[in-house]
Amino acid sequence: MITCTIAMMALSGCSAPEASTPAPQSTTEVESGPATEANTTASFVDNVLTLPEYTIKITETKKIGVGEPGNEYGEKPVIAFWYEVTNTSDELIDPSTSWIGTFTAYQDNDPNTVNELNVGMLPDPQFLDTQIQDIKPGGTVANAVAYELDDEITPVELSASDDLGMSEIGRATFTLS
Repeated sequence: MITCTIAMMALSGCSAPEASTPAPQSTTEVESGPATEANTTASFVDNVLTLPEYTIKITETKKIGVGEPGNEYGEKPVIAFWYEVTNTSDELIDPSTSWIGTFTAYQDNDPNTVNELNVGMLPDPQFLDTQIQDIKPGGTVANAVAYELDDEITPVELSASDDLGMSEIGRATFTLS
């Protein structure tokens, strides 16, 4: 049986039961972007994005092939990120919107264009019921997201922004070993 959920900002999650939690991929250098008024209190260091409203900590990553647990129905391999969102504001937030509103994934494998990756299916069925639930102030909720890969060699760069991609806070590179 397949269960699907559609979240805000066109994030969709479909998954079959019994996907396993993967081991992390390696990460390399994280760079800070230029300071702007929008991101002077924001940072993305050591796989932790800190914003005034919330913190996102990437806990695991994994490349998942077509047909493997977590990508049973995808047509492309994916890179999956498991993460925790902690609400540090007085407003309600949800884990999926927090991620999609701050992160963009790229594979620099085209000499002429910027190659932004598409969001894939939810790679872990344990988050089907919680991916769009509100996180209370002070609360922490785990979630996962996947991006469809265009190849299985070129590293994935994850860019963080607190203004929908207008100014970069930082960037992390994930190898696809």
